[in-house]
Amino acid sequence: MTKHIEGLLDFFIYKKCHHDYRRKKPEDKYCLARKFKAASMPDIDRVIERFEYVLKEETPVVFLQDKIALIRTLPVLPEIYTEEEICDISKGHHIHEQGKVCNVNPDYMSIIDVGFNEKRKEIKKACKIYNGSQLYYLEVMLKTLDIIEKFADRYREEAKRIGNHTAARTFEHIPREKPSNFLEALQFFRLMHFCLWCSFNYHNTIGRFDQYMLGYLEHDLKTGELTKASALELLEEFFITFNKDSDLYPGMQQGDNGQSMVLGGLSMKGTDSYNVLSELCLKASLELKLIDPKINLRVSAQTPVSLYEKGSELTRQGLGFPQYSNDEIVLPALLRWGYEKEDAYNYVVAACWEFIIPGKGMEIVNIDGLSFPQVVVNSFPRLIECASFESYMQVIHEEMDKLCGSMVHKYKNIYIEPSPVMSLMMEGCIEQAKDISHGGQYNNYGIHGSGLSTAADSLAAIKKFVFEEKAVTPELLLEMLSVDFKGYDKFANILRTKAPKMGNDDDLADQIAVDLLDMFADILAGFKNDRGGIYRPGTGSAMYYIWHAQSMMATPDGRRAGEPLACNYSPGLFTKCKGPVSIIKSFSKPDLIKVANGGPLTLELHDTVFRNDESITKVAMLVKSFMDMGGHQLQLNAVNRDILLDAKKNPQKYQNLIVRVWGWSGYFVELEEIYQDHIIERMELAIDG
Repeated sequence: MTKHIEGLLDFFIYKKCHHDYRRKKPEDKYCLARKFKAASMPDIDRVIERFEYVLKEETPVVFLQDKIALIRTLPVLPEIYTEEEICDISKGHHIHEQGKVCNVNPDYMSIIDVGFNEKRKEIKKACKIYNGSQLYYLEVMLKTLDIIEKFADRYREEAKRIGNHTAARTFEHIPREKPSNFLEALQFFRLMHFCLWCSFNYHNTIGRFDQYMLGYLEHDLKTGELTKASALELLEEFFITFNKDSDLYPGMQQGDNGQSMVLGGLSMKGTDSYNVLSELCLKASLELKLIDPKINLRVSAQTPVSLYEKGSELTRQGLGFPQYSNDEIVLPALLRWGYEKEDAYNYVVAACWEFIIPGKGMEIVNIDGLSFPQVVVNSFPRLIECASFESYMQVIHEEMDKLCGSMVHKYKNIYIEPSPVMSLMMEGCIEQAKDISHGGQYNNYGIHGSGLSTAADSLAAIKKFVFEEKAVTPELLLEMLSVDFKGYDKFANILRTKAPKMGNDDDLADQIAVDLLDMFADILAGFKNDRGGIYRPGTGSAMYYIWHAQSMMATPDGRRAGEPLACNYSPGLFTKCKGPVSIIKSFSKPDLIKVANGGPLTLELHDTVFRNDESITKVAMLVKSFMDMGGHQLQLNAVNRDILLDAKKNPQKYQNLIVRVWGWSGYFVELEEIYQDHIIERMELAIDG
């Protein structure tokens, strides 16, 4: 790491000196909404006026050490609707999350590679064939370019004023023209990414950065403008920019901001696309040890062990990434769901781990979550009438069908605020004079699946103790569950410790998990959403592993009422697993092509596992083995329970301690206690040998 990067880390990350330039007085987030309401303004006028207001209110701040500029000085973004208006809209529409375009991967290069002048020509060409509201929308897109350009000009003037000639030269050229080098391309990206946040779009993913930025890097390396060392320094400064304002980004906690970067992956020719920029990105992340950008590696049968080793080196830092996605599973899944081949091969991950298509997908990949344990709980009243476990599984199918049906029928007439900034970088929006909020080429919805291991373990216990061994009657089991095992501690302990568990390569529990996921996929395959898309089942949990458990009664796996579920696709929290190898065997048995909305197998490895090069190779081989067995996604955490417990007691000592939460990494001491406690409760595994 160079002195320049050390200085930036100290200034922006450790001391947070740039926060001194933020406005200190409280902002009224409805200041514009009241004015808009009084004028009865349509939503497109509201969003463009807000965008213009925000960028005008931003104070350009350039530091002498900046090569890549821009920081937020306006900490609160105004809403376009009053609370009363949102309430009225929600009466006739479903509003997902905050009702903003989010969790989308724009095609950044569709504007970076041409510049604003050429983009204006494209829009003006479309203006000739439209009239009315469509023509007006195209004029709004032109106005959007003007607003961004004026903002960039103010940064250019500020750079000149303070004597930062590098930043001034960059803004002399971009965004009007396409970049002439790697630095200008990175600054152009920073500008567009910054403007997405300022237009109240969030979870703006980075996508296949090593593919779309490679040409600029190769040009500079070839001409000698950059060496690998100077390119790494520039890249590390670029990575730091993702962390300058991330405390202002909406999400569950800081770190949950969707700044996911995807590296590598198969090309349509069947070759691996890992390249020199991929390598530099891994090295930058390894040296910086920051929560953003979150690194995701696309792997396949062609991926060498050496790359898994590099990924394991990054995991050793305790960042909770890279996350691995298996092209051998994801590509067939996307093709099976109707994605064009070219688009499937270009897939990226969304904010956490769901699979989306850059520049073409307006998909809501986290619209809801099925609780597998709730399906089991709902089936309890009919357990007594079942003469066999097979007949009980039919009841499970019927209950799952009911739950899925009730979910999908809720999502009609979705309202999302327009986003002309995002639409500038989404295919078809200019040609069709249509905002991306109304849909893109792909409009599928994703349904998470939480608590799979709890459900599989519960059903395995019922099969073993009720139907096979007849150690307990259905009536007595239901009595135990209804009183949360009070007075039945001995049998609760048997259920908790002696019953079959998913994660121990036990075919009884594992086969039930296979059956549950097959049911989930088959049921959702029968539904279409009102935008013409499908519902994609997945194995992720997001925050549902906390939410679904809080009000849930005891379950037959020995879990007591209110105890949490496992995060994502992983063994139950109190399962005593034989080790990581048995876990990957269990969790690779399902046909994961059917449930590839996303949701990684999540493992917590004790940090001593990474003690030397031999250990790193063992971790790498574990990851590779899961992929070779048919696993779809994997994320690892290097954890130490004693350190986490001490961090809870003495947070001032651990300000930079980073952990993986579910699909994102965050600073441990800033997490809500419920997430801290869950992370501490997760298993710490060691790799034998």
